[in-house]
Amino acid sequence: MRMDWPELKAKVASCVDCPLHAKRNKTVFGVGDENANWLFVGEGPGADEDAQGEPFVGQAGKLLDNMLAAIKLKRGHNVYIANVVKCRAPGNRNPQPEEALACEPYLHRQIELIKPRLIIALGKVAAVNLLAREASIASLRGRLHQYRGIPLVVTYHPAYLLRSLGDKAKAWADLCFAVDTMKDLQTGAPAPTLYENV
Repeated sequence: MRMDWPELKAKVASCVDCPLHAKRNKTVFGVGDENANWLFVGEGPGADEDAQGEPFVGQAGKLLDNMLAAIKLKRGHNVYIANVVKCRAPGNRNPQPEEALACEPYLHRQIELIKPRLIIALGKVAAVNLLAREASIASLRGRLHQYRGIPLVVTYHPAYLLRSLGDKAKAWADLCFAVDTMKDLQTGAPAPTLYENV
């Protein structure tokens, strides 16, 4: 897939490659700086995102914005936000493997075009799809992974953190590790591969 941004956006907007297209209001392509160093990837749109066509605009989106602010980042400024799937799954369920597979080329191409220095996988669905292996969040946190040569950090999805306030400290540890990793990437120092898994 060698589409540029306009072609890719048009292709996603008209996509009928899996059953999720049937009940969507809008596709949710992604949003932000198309040359960002930071790429945040979630699982898929919820009801608010389906209505507005933008990722992370509900309560989970507000928390994500606060998480970004805590590490001195801002939506749209050196940050791009995308999802594994571009259409809402019924009842906000997790996307099925075949649905994620149908959308996979679109996300891969977004990543190729953005060329981020660091990817943050928000939640298990994003992590297992990007890393192409089944694993728990607990086993994936605390270490640096690679997605096609790009460093990748796994943390909790903001929607999960809204339900599990006790894990916010763990998410903060993940974000601090991500910041340290980015600093090392920018200075050319060897990036850390492990950190204290709170």
